[in-house]
Amino acid sequence: MTHDDAVRERFAATAEQVAAASLSRLDELSRKAVEFVEPNGDERVLDVGAGTAALAFALAPHVREVTALELVPELLEQARPLLERFPNVTLVEGDAAHMPFALGEFDLVCERAVLHHVPRPELVIAEMARLTRRGGRLLVIDQLAPFDPLEAIELDRFERARDASHTRLLSDGDLRAFFEANGLVLARSRVETQERGVEHYLDHAGCHGDDRERARALAPSDPYPAELGWYLVRRP
Repeated sequence: MTHDDAVRERFAATAEQVAAASLSRLDELSRKAVEFVEPNGDERVLDVGAGTAALAFALAPHVREVTALELVPELLEQARPLLERFPNVTLVEGDAAHMPFALGEFDLVCERAVLHHVPRPELVIAEMARLTRRGGRLLVIDQLAPFDPLEAIELDRFERARDASHTRLLSDGDLRAFFEANGLVLARSRVETQERGVEHYLDHAGCHGDDRERARALAPSDPYPAELGWYLVRRP
């Protein structure tokens, strides 16, 4: 089984749960994203690894158009009923590391909770940079690895036990290095903490049986505080 197969299997099985969780908080996500990005209303936006397109829908009323690209068709199907409400959103099935778009095609390229589900996150960041026009921006929203490398290893062990599609969490330093390697300039960043109840978090991943027991035993705390990094970067 390839890693893409593992991603498809995990999210196909939990598509309804993912949709219920992400789309129920659409108003909150919209408020946060618009406040952070400050769109001008005329952007062409790409949402990479869009899942059920929550970020695409959150931004849609504030930009010209949004393309939501996602590997797992079952997640896109969960998003499809909202297209009537957000007619400027287009759903596309595709791979975040090899996206079928032209150089500099978008004004704003976004990802949310994608990088820790791919084996080569640096390739996804490079693709995002390629597709952003000069003077355009990238929005990265993702869980951060702890500063202590031993804590990071332990947290990744828990996340992989919970979810076979998890690869590894990136640190703030990792992300800043990827931005610099692609000639991107950091405009602003912030970190928020999410308190995650372990049982609910295991349910969300469809983690059951022996896997659930193993993941529960590896949980760092209950609830555990997950740090979420927000980064807005510019392509000069």
